[in-house]
Amino acid sequence: MFAQIIAVIKMNLLSLPGRIGSSLTTLLAVAIVVTVLLAFMAMGEGFQKTMEGSGSDEVAIMLRGGSQAELNSGLEGDTLNIVSVAPGIAKNENGPIVSGELYVVVDGTKRSSQTEANLPLRGIGTAGFALRENIKLVEGRMFEPGKTEIIVGTSILSQFDGFELGKTLRFGTTEWTVVGVFDAGGSVFGSELLTDVRAVQTQFNRGNSYQSIRVKLEDEKALDKLKDYIANEPRLNLDVNTEKAYYSEQSKDMAILINMGWGLAIFMALGALAGALNTMYTSVESKAVEIATLRAIGYKTTAAFIGTLVESLVIAVLGGILGTLIAFLLFDGISTSTMGGSFTQVVFDFNVSANAFKNGIILAFFIGLVGGFFPALRAARLPVVLAFRS
Repeated sequence: MFAQIIAVIKMNLLSLPGRIGSSLTTLLAVAIVVTVLLAFMAMGEGFQKTMEGSGSDEVAIMLRGGSQAELNSGLEGDTLNIVSVAPGIAKNENGPIVSGELYVVVDGTKRSSQTEANLPLRGIGTAGFALRENIKLVEGRMFEPGKTEIIVGTSILSQFDGFELGKTLRFGTTEWTVVGVFDAGGSVFGSELLTDVRAVQTQFNRGNSYQSIRVKLEDEKALDKLKDYIANEPRLNLDVNTEKAYYSEQSKDMAILINMGWGLAIFMALGALAGALNTMYTSVESKAVEIATLRAIGYKTTAAFIGTLVESLVIAVLGGILGTLIAFLLFDGISTSTMGGSFTQVVFDFNVSANAFKNGIILAFFIGLVGGFFPALRAARLPVVLAFRS
């Protein structure tokens, strides 16, 4: 039986060059489906990688109770003073490492489309950079406290016009000068504009308010100490989490886009499946005499079935491999931006991961399996007499 199966597989595969047109049609249909799927997955995984790679387990972030993001949080200035004396906060020569921060939305112009987009202007406290160890100034200088000066993330420079070093920008009625450029190691912070929190409070009429408070945790048990303190302090209504967990939660919205990609790929797969079925049925008809001859001289119907099914799987898997290569060449590493959880742009790179490759091949295999099953069954059941007559 094994020798018969090998013989039928060999016959089918060696006859592929004689059916190059129909075989390529099926192969390309599968490749297109896989490429589309991987494009969506690369976008989703790139965004999630950027968000989940942001933040630190050694930094805690506090928002007003019930707030899902910084943009809809609001804290009074006294809150910062109360939090500053909480247990579990690390200290340096300047005291507790605490940063009250304010997050406002400003306009930027995308390089690719020249359309307006929302960008985050973040005001940070004096300890803000002690809480962001992955940020490094690569050009210019640091902004001065109280002045309308900003430093710009490299991700912003790559996707938006007008933020080059030395440029003057107008946000509202105030002009801001770009005095520095920083690299954030591929994290979400590279999609932000940073300045002094007092300047944001003054120029945007925010009074003595903040939207988030970040603190450096002194050890692994510090987060529990901080949460206990806040829970038992009646003047505070805060949600506390590590910075890493916060950004990981923000990335979950991209799961919707990934699911949409799967849905689109499945619809396309149905079209490819129809093409594969038609191609495989045609293939069976063209080999009817050969298969009937094999069965007439003693080959089992099982050998005809498996041999024809393997042909379908080979074509589909080759299409899957081609689709993954196309997706890798076209999309991997491409930088783009999209709306994040706070209705501002997040710059990230497409990431065609090993998991995406695996899913692409699995999808191709499934198309080949379903597309080849019924033609293979027909080949196995086709009466020998009818095959010769046709």
